[in-house]
Amino acid sequence: MKKLYWIIGIGLIIILLVVIIKFMNGNKPFEVYTQNASTRTIIELVSATGKIQPETELKLSSDVSGEITEMVVKEGDQVKKGALLCRIKPDLYVSAIERVNANVNTTKANLKTAMAQLDQAKANLTNSEATYLRNKKLFEQNTISQQEFDGFKAQYESAKANVSAIEASVNAGKYNIQSSEATLKEANTNLEKTYIYAPVDGTVSKLSVEKGERVVGVSGMAGTEILRLANLNEMEVSVEVNENDIIKVHKNDTAIIEVDAYMDKKFKGVVTEIANSSNSTGISVDQVTNFVVKIRLIRESYQYLITEKNPIPFRPGMSASVDIQTRKVVNVISIPIQAVTTRNPDSLNTENQNDLEEREISIKNENEDRDLKKEEVKIKEYVFINNNGVSKQVEVKTGIQDNDYIEIMSGLSNNQEVICGPYSAVSKSLKEGSKIKIVKKEDLYKSEK
Repeated sequence: MKKLYWIIGIGLIIILLVVIIKFMNGNKPFEVYTQNASTRTIIELVSATGKIQPETELKLSSDVSGEITEMVVKEGDQVKKGALLCRIKPDLYVSAIERVNANVNTTKANLKTAMAQLDQAKANLTNSEATYLRNKKLFEQNTISQQEFDGFKAQYESAKANVSAIEASVNAGKYNIQSSEATLKEANTNLEKTYIYAPVDGTVSKLSVEKGERVVGVSGMAGTEILRLANLNEMEVSVEVNENDIIKVHKNDTAIIEVDAYMDKKFKGVVTEIANSSNSTGISVDQVTNFVVKIRLIRESYQYLITEKNPIPFRPGMSASVDIQTRKVVNVISIPIQAVTTRNPDSLNTENQNDLEEREISIKNENEDRDLKKEEVKIKEYVFINNNGVSKQVEVKTGIQDNDYIEIMSGLSNNQEVICGPYSAVSKSLKEGSKIKIVKKEDLYKSEK
């Protein structure tokens, strides 16, 4: 019996100790660090990553098909407009010119034959006409019979028709010559197209084929890409911006660009192009919608990188990250971003949005025979300020933000002491009237670690 009393007594002591410890911890002030609200300039940023590419890049293909017999350039070579880049085997096109040229000579010879026949036919026509006119007079004088006159008349008409036929043949011969000469001109053009020349000044940024490979001409189909010619003096960054941020971006916005190949260096850029259509990836609910934005690298911002040994500091395909400056406010009250939290004003300042949602989900999961109506929750933004050692909850209206600070449009005045961390306390634990202890930021995180 005494043993039972001992067990009960020990249990009561343990429970009492737990209650005391809990009570003492409940009265223990929150260790926080603070920072005064101050005025500063805030620039709203939209961040994205992408690849560097030339602003102007030409994809060169051949108009004719054949084997590459000569490749004059290689990747990285700078070429001038009109310079020879490569050559395609011309044998087929040379033989085509010879064949068409022979056809031209044949049509010219046929024309000469037809013209000679025309001269002969005209001579016969003159003779038949003279004979016809003489016999016509004789027929009018009743010297010859009707039958004889009809014979002379028929010869004359036949000679005249023969002249017309041969004249048509001569004209056809002339048209045949024009057609053959046009075919010959086309064959010569095709032969000239076996030489690929640079249409503009630029740098060979990509070589797709080598000497000995065959290429397909663009006639009636998609031709084989031989090489790419780019102007590497004007470079841009092509990035994809999420649909939530694209509405903030406008043409001519300034951007700060960081290139992975140049650590700790920043370059300036300007937005030159914003896509109207999106690039969608993923399926159904996981689909990600992005828009392509192109940002020109301002040459003056990287001029110091250009040297005799490194005339082109940026290469196509280099990775880069950009911060597009979309909006800017000057001399506005601001505080660190982590100092702003959300609260449900109907939850007595003790529940945040996540706590409320978890409570509603648990209620839904209970199988009760009554309908539960979910009340509309109005979430507002708050900060906590130091009010003589206790926290005071203040509703604020925020504006734009950068990576560190957020604009306070109303609710705070300059130099008010705002509780900035730890974030767990600001977002969940603190409430109106909580006791606080101000410590240094570095000491706070050292103790937490």
